[in-house]
Amino acid sequence: MDRIVEKSLLFDFYGELLTEHQKEVYGEYIQEDLSVSEVAALRGISRQGAHDMIRRCEKILADYEARLHLVEHYLRVRKMVGRIHDYAREISECEDRAVICSRIAQITEITDEILEQY
Repeated sequence: MDRIVEKSLLFDFYGELLTEHQKEVYGEYIQEDLSVSEVAALRGISRQGAHDMIRRCEKILADYEARLHLVEHYLRVRKMVGRIHDYAREISECEDRAVICSRIAQITEITDEILEQY
């Protein structure tokens, strides 16, 4: 997965667990795509201070993911739903009953797997 997307997902899932100051600094870096220097200038802190804060936030967010696995779970379910979507589209365009039955069976397997996780 793209490193920027991964950081953004971690922030989306766990950002509320950061302090307000951490959320603001890291949000400017990730969501507003500001450089470390731009964050430092905006916040009136040193570049090193901004850099340290951003790295600390990345570690905190990665630690939450290592314990809770919410992003991993989200990506796994999203991939399964994508497969279901593809199979449904294929069914809607197909007239071969055997193919339709096969795809429905595959959709059932995927949905069973998703439901077992809850």
